[in-house]
Amino acid sequence: MPDLEITVGGRPFLVSCQPGEEHFLRAAAAMLDAEAQPLIAAMGRLPESKMLLMAGLMLADKTAAVEDENRQLKARLAEIEARPAPQAQKVEVPVIPPQVTETLAEIAARAEALAERVEEKAGT
Repeated sequence: MPDLEITVGGRPFLVSCQPGEEHFLRAAAAMLDAEAQPLIAAMGRLPESKMLLMAGLMLADKTAAVEDENRQLKARLAEIEARPAPQAQKVEVPVIPPQVTETLAEIAARAEALAERVEEKAGT
């Protein structure tokens, strides 16, 4: 089990953790230290236990606020997911009438006939 030295409120602590958990311990210690530093700046030197208690309570307060917000967001998400799905909208896609296709085929045939006549006249 690795032992890490962490610093909270300017005081070193030797803490053990599971192998591979060192990063999480350092991150947690940094969060605790971030709460302890303003306490020390405002109140001066505090007994170790009071400093840790106050910093822990401040973190717990922040955690409670985040958990409350998380609960509200989950409730809102559940409300949105419970809504009935919107009804499908009818979309009309224009269809080319068969007469247009027939007319285009007729125009193409006439154009080919004209092209043949032009080629015949050009060849003579």
